Amino acid sequence: MSLPSFPGRRALLRGSLAASAALALPAAGSAPAFARSGRPEAKWGVQTGDVTHDSGLVWVRSDRPARMIVETSATESFRRPQRRHGPLLGPGTDFTGTTRLRGLPAGEQIHYRVRLADPDDPRRSGEPVTGTFRTVPARRREGVRFVWSGDLAGQGWGIDPDFGGYRIFEAMARTDPDFFLFSGDTVYADGPIQATAALPDGGVWRNITTEEKSKVAETLAEFRGNFRYNLLDEHFRRFNAQVPSIVQWDDHEVRNNWYPGQRIADTDGRYTEKSVDVLAARARRAFGEYFPMSTLRPGDREGRVHRVLRQGPLLDVFVLDMRTYRNANSTGDQTVDPQGILGREQLEWLKRELARSRAVWKVIAADMPLGLIVSDTGEGAQHVEAVAQGDPGVPLGRELQIAELLRFIKHRRITGTVWLTADVHHTSAQHYQPARAAFGDFEPFWEFVSGPLNAGAFPASALDGTFGPERVFVKAPAAANVSPAGGYQFFGEVDIDGGSGELTVRLREQDGTVLYTKRLRPGLVGQ
Repeated sequence: MSLPSFPGRRALLRGSLAASAALALPAAGSAPAFARSGRPEAKWGVQTGDVTHDSGLVWVRSDRPARMIVETSATESFRRPQRRHGPLLGPGTDFTGTTRLRGLPAGEQIHYRVRLADPDDPRRSGEPVTGTFRTVPARRREGVRFVWSGDLAGQGWGIDPDFGGYRIFEAMARTDPDFFLFSGDTVYADGPIQATAALPDGGVWRNITTEEKSKVAETLAEFRGNFRYNLLDEHFRRFNAQVPSIVQWDDHEVRNNWYPGQRIADTDGRYTEKSVDVLAARARRAFGEYFPMSTLRPGDREGRVHRVLRQGPLLDVFVLDMRTYRNANSTGDQTVDPQGILGREQLEWLKRELARSRAVWKVIAADMPLGLIVSDTGEGAQHVEAVAQGDPGVPLGRELQIAELLRFIKHRRITGTVWLTADVHHTSAQHYQPARAAFGDFEPFWEFVSGPLNAGAFPASALDGTFGPERVFVKAPAAANVSPAGGYQFFGEVDIDGGSGELTVRLREQDGTVLYTKRLRPGLVGQ
């Protein structure tokens, strides 16, 4: 099934965005701290994030110290633009910066351009880089459409120009989404990118390479370089300029299967820094510098990843952080586990926000799945990496916390919850039903899985029967670590109709082909 042609709700800046995306980037093999002559340039493009009905964050990176200046307009011609002076960009944030735009009209297309000015001579400025985004509608009838996926540049599969780079972003852009939910593993800081990789058919995958991606990330500079790497791709930059993002993190922004307090084994010679907490702090800083996030901005004392983004009367998005507050990976057979995968404080926050939500649909953006078994064998034992621990009986370990949440949703009569996730490098749809479950004190719900974007694909994970999941659709390879050239790259689309309130999920392949469709009606339980 080919990708349908959607009506143009978003006035794409085809000419100017293409020109922005085509700006010459630094040589891939080198990343100088900053340039020392000429005019400031925004060679890494622009992006927006955490857009609301009247605000949004605009991001840029300069190639040298500069003042960020943002102009907005209701039209692409930029007649009578409004100007906002942003921060000074310098080495303290790796020359990145965000500017919050306030007082925007709801449900409107916003055109913006970012200009970088010499801080000592404002008359010396670089060419503007343009972008566009749509603010959240205030009225229900306008509807909401978004895409989600995760897992970018994993398992050594980086940017191969011969393959077309991260071309999946072009297919996502064609769905004309209001935003992109980036569901974690936004970089693979623990996954070096080599110049070539062998393909099963005898061909060769040829990566663009950089110094920072030649080894596992340990220093702040190396973590920053991981985020810069993805911005070398023209499809990703062009997508960023057209579609705002809601971003969360998972493990590979730091290290595979990490948890707080973990120590890296002395036998792992890739790392000289053995404290995962030290690595996580550096990764978190770089993550906040390279994505425009309302709750994790450079200079914030107590930033956080978990947050709720209200997308009008039809939708609230609850972004979870299943890394920062989790307990240590273990066999997962504890009969008491108050910390779980979310931590007590985040769990109570989620309960409060779900209870106060008046949106028709409440999307819970989880960076790890609930009922799919994800194991951690990195420490020599079969430990639980996600929630499900393989025993189909009563909840144990981290399942106890999820059972508490599901019970709360039922007893507070919270309707319209849908779980979206990535992480497992295949796509699937699971329906959770108490009649099939060992734990039955919850209302039925759906969980949809997508990804990877440009990473190795893996066979389908086994299911754990504790919460009664039934897998109604799955597409996954039979072999492990299938390259993007072998297919099995996925993204999901959610389309909420403004008239009926129906929510339609489409699981799509790399080229946009629809693999599976599920339509959910508002206010119904057990559908």
